[in-house]
Amino acid sequence: QVQLAESGGGLVQAGCSLRLSCAASTRTFSSYGMGWFRQAPGKEREFVAAISPSGGSTDYADSVKGRFTASRDNALNTVYLQMNSLKPEDTAVYFCAADVNYFGYGRMKSVYDYWGQGTQVTVSS
Repeated sequence: QVQLAESGGGLVQAGCSLRLSCAASTRTFSSYGMGWFRQAPGKEREFVAAISPSGGSTDYADSVKGRFTASRDNALNTVYLQMNSLKPEDTAVYFCAADVNYFGYGRMKSVYDYWGQGTQVTVSS
């Protein structure tokens, strides 16, 4: 069983930045694809970003491309989401997820085996 713990959420003004972290309790973290998703009240959980096991490949939703950056430190079993130029529409609970059998389909929720509890990000206008 892999546990994922997000941190770094909070309340910020539009235009500000936040960095989310997700720490994984596993020795095989470096073989997992990792993803970030978000869910706003009354909406479906949606894809935000994905990163390959090595960190060499990333993918982003169009809505965050150019503003958000996913990265990882395999020595620390941690994945990050740097969020810049935040907008009120970025307000949501942000979840990280782990794909144990990585095939590169990071946009699909169904490929992820483990999910964190989520961290709230609120952006005021």
